[in-house]
Amino acid sequence: MRRREFITLLGGAAAAWPLAVRAQQAAMPVIGFMSGRSPEDSSYLVAAFRQGLSEGGFVEGRNVAIEFRWAGGEYERLPSLAAELVGRQVSILVGVGGDNSAVAAKHATSTIPIVFGMGGDPIRAGLVHSLNRPDGNATGFTLLTNQLEPKRVGLMHELLPSASLLGALLNPDFLPAADQLRDIENATRAVNVELYVANANNDTELNAAFGSLVRQRVGAVLVTANPYFDTRRDQIIALAAQNKLPAFYHFREFAAAGGLISYGPRITDGYQQAGIYVGRILKGSKPADLPVLQPTRFEFVINLKTANTLGLVVPNSMQLLADEVIE
Repeated sequence: MRRREFITLLGGAAAAWPLAVRAQQAAMPVIGFMSGRSPEDSSYLVAAFRQGLSEGGFVEGRNVAIEFRWAGGEYERLPSLAAELVGRQVSILVGVGGDNSAVAAKHATSTIPIVFGMGGDPIRAGLVHSLNRPDGNATGFTLLTNQLEPKRVGLMHELLPSASLLGALLNPDFLPAADQLRDIENATRAVNVELYVANANNDTELNAAFGSLVRQRVGAVLVTANPYFDTRRDQIIALAAQNKLPAFYHFREFAAAGGLISYGPRITDGYQQAGIYVGRILKGSKPADLPVLQPTRFEFVINLKTANTLGLVVPNSMQLLADEVIE
């Protein structure tokens, strides 16, 4: 072979090589992962999701790609984030980090498979027709965090039976907020205590909300289940501590970070299962055939160090019922 011919062939192979690489990359399925939360407070949840994926044989960067989009508690951004991922023609759209994210994913596409994660009722939200047979392009998990608000009110009353006024921190922009408020009102009425509600959907309102709770002299505050509040976990715990306000939460992470008491599901279980479902769909399963999952484990965590700082005595009966007591 002449030298000129060899160089020409070599140059042609070099030009073709990037095309082959791009073709291989294009063949790799892409998961669109959208959350109402922020990456800073969700690293352990993403790790649980990746663990679920790996159980199905999928490893990011090896045989699957993931594109992340985060709303950071700004729910109005979710529809555009969902539309952006749909425009990327992702293989599967994951809508987690609250009901707003799940609903935005469902509104964005009726064809791309969806795996959602939420805290409310997926039937009422219009995501599925049935928990056992979703009958559409969406399935996933619900943590039932929103329905557990009355249980947390009961714990507040048990710890502080003499408190005649309890507070609730609510985000009115969260889709299930009206249902949460109704359930909390019914629960406080059942134990014959008054309720004061402080609304917040941004940082300015959050600081003002705690100021109003203190001025109203509430005996304790229920921080309702809400992805925006999850993104402001440390700030909320600090505000409660600064104002010497007993606060009750929905995830263990709050109590572990210094919050007084939490009661709710183990959130990592849901994210791991979402990863498993994504893997099954990538292998050919249809969302319509995968039942919506509900939590089987609930954690009751008490931070005794915080209780002592607040001058509260947690009854032994409560401590014995706790899954974890942080001292």
